Amino acid sequence: MKLSALLSLSAVLVLSLSAIPASAMSPNEKLIYDVSWTGVKAGTTVQEATTKGGEIHIVTTTRSMPWLDTFFKVDDRAESVVQRGSGDRFGVPTYFRNKISEGTHRKLKEARFDQQKLKVESRDLLHKTQRVDDIGPNTFDPLSIVYYVRSLQLSPGKSLHVDIYDCKKLWNTEVKVLNREEIDTPVGRFKTIVVQPLMKADGFFNRSGEIKVWLTDDALKIPVMVTTKVKIGKIKAVLVGGSYWPQSAQR
Repeated sequence: MKLSALLSLSAVLVLSLSAIPASAMSPNEKLIYDVSWTGVKAGTTVQEATTKGGEIHIVTTTRSMPWLDTFFKVDDRAESVVQRGSGDRFGVPTYFRNKISEGTHRKLKEARFDQQKLKVESRDLLHKTQRVDDIGPNTFDPLSIVYYVRSLQLSPGKSLHVDIYDCKKLWNTEVKVLNREEIDTPVGRFKTIVVQPLMKADGFFNRSGEIKVWLTDDALKIPVMVTTKVKIGKIKAVLVGGSYWPQSAQR
């Protein structure tokens, strides 16, 4: 098992695929997760969304515990800026930046989206390279996609497909909606809907196996738990707090 996978929660939360109308979203949301491997806490992920005028700013950070820092420090940060849509439309991304710092592994990339021309310009800030790629009318970055999918309907037994640009390639990702289930977490017991994104991404769980995400089965579909299988054991991320979580989903 590679320890970078151990603390790689954010892209799974990026694909945690909540499903709510944009108008029902909390304008300012902060979700805090404990990340553990075989029952041992290894890090913390914080995901925040704030509304600033006509934009939504989304930031996710993942940091390792002090005991892990001495031999494999993780300090990752991803940021997305979304131009809000009209009515219940979520909107489209205009900017994405991803910093990966996991042990000796470093990446720093950004992308600027031109939704009129259906082009995206991405830059590798460490290697001083850039590229321009074509995108579709509903293309999102790995961070804004979670909030976009929250505007969709999820039905067990069905799949949906989403387009994600990760600064080097456009991925058409299938998301399977599996079943409903009740689970206990540190912030309460929740009725949830379980989804399985069949994804690839840069950093965050990209070296791991099967991913499952438990979303509250209410209007807000907050991701309350994520698990993924690795070569040895299983990684689990569980919601432990924040500025908001859906009490209406509790029994």
